[in-house]
Amino acid sequence: MTPVVGSDDGTQYHKDFTLSITKALGDQLGVALKGLDRAPLAEENIARLKEKPGVYQLYLNGKFVYVGKADKSLPTRLRNHLRKISGRRNISLTEMAFSCLYVAEDFSALAPEQLLISYHKGMGNIPWNNNGFGNKDPGRQRDSTVLKQNHFDVSFPIDLDRPVDGLQAGETTLHELLETIKASLPYNFRYGKSAEFKTRRVQVPAAGMTADEVFQLVSAEIPAKWQVTALMGYVIMYDDSPTTYRSAWRYYRDGQPIGAVPVAEPAGDVEVDPPMLDD
Repeated sequence: MTPVVGSDDGTQYHKDFTLSITKALGDQLGVALKGLDRAPLAEENIARLKEKPGVYQLYLNGKFVYVGKADKSLPTRLRNHLRKISGRRNISLTEMAFSCLYVAEDFSALAPEQLLISYHKGMGNIPWNNNGFGNKDPGRQRDSTVLKQNHFDVSFPIDLDRPVDGLQAGETTLHELLETIKASLPYNFRYGKSAEFKTRRVQVPAAGMTADEVFQLVSAEIPAKWQVTALMGYVIMYDDSPTTYRSAWRYYRDGQPIGAVPVAEPAGDVEVDPPMLDD
């Protein structure tokens, strides 16, 4: 924020002046967040927040790991993260904390989370923003992507031992079962559609089945050319996809789970997709 003295022609009555407004804003945001206490990433703490836009930071075991923004609602955005982390292995919600700042809606145009990312990078602190944590479903074109070793999904893959909430014992259609799985799991389940699924009757043996058990059940009911594939960050089910994926760690065929060894590239910059948007 210091004026640059002198001018190109050596005269003293005019000169250039540079002012990094964005850097100043990023520094102020960083200092303001640093001065806040941290609350456990839990529903009771999120519920106390105002339904306002803002920026936030996440901490894992006290260490800063992620910065993000909410264009509409900080509680909604943080609940997205709470749900996502709850469905991962090698990490617990009890290890997570957050702090946040409310900002004016017109401030969002300045991309405050990018200002904060620059602020932390300037101190050599690279958070989760570079390894896929905030990504939404990348779509089918990315299903065969080989992830970097430092990608969030490699460090914290989906938990297939998690019970499927809302699952009831009894007879249902395959279509209704798939919809229940998709709505209940805290990670994405993307699958192809078929008219046959709406008439195919399925017997669910018990409530509280794990995702692993339910995907075994589903794979026994779908046609032979279909396959359920558990990738590191989500689950897919199609009839026209490859039988193997380099980033898969479990397949489901004919009612049986088939283990796989996922391939990961060396750590480095990770190509990321647009972050999740507020609901």
